[in-house]
Amino acid sequence: MTLRREVFLGHVKERGEYGTAEEAERAARVVLALLGAHLVGEVRAQLAARLPEQFALILLNPLQSAEPLPPERFVRATAAWIEGATEQTAAWDVSAVLSTVADAAGDDLLGQILLQLPVGYDLLFGRPQPT
Repeated sequence: MTLRREVFLGHVKERGEYGTAEEAERAARVVLALLGAHLVGEVRAQLAARLPEQFALILLNPLQSAEPLPPERFVRATAAWIEGATEQTAAWDVSAVLSTVADAAGDDLLGQILLQLPVGYDLLFGRPQPT
């Protein structure tokens, strides 16, 4: 089921403890653009179908990534794209957005997403996997 934009942003805003919906939207745009660069095929399309249209389009038209970024570099890339962000605040942004994405995806699709990503992304999604 596709989340409405207000509901999606509401979850991101609450989890990120942002003062405004604009801050939550900025984080969501950056994180989803970077995530989209790491996902391919049907998995990316299925995830996009569960996101609000505005964010689905960002996921489907990602930045180009030459190689999958390990989780720590994903956080650093997020910090580089958000004005005034540090690695610590970017980690918070990534967690707020990706935990909301995990809820929208559901367990089965999230499992498929994690198979396309380097080890350690389960923690960024707030869903630690057993080792």
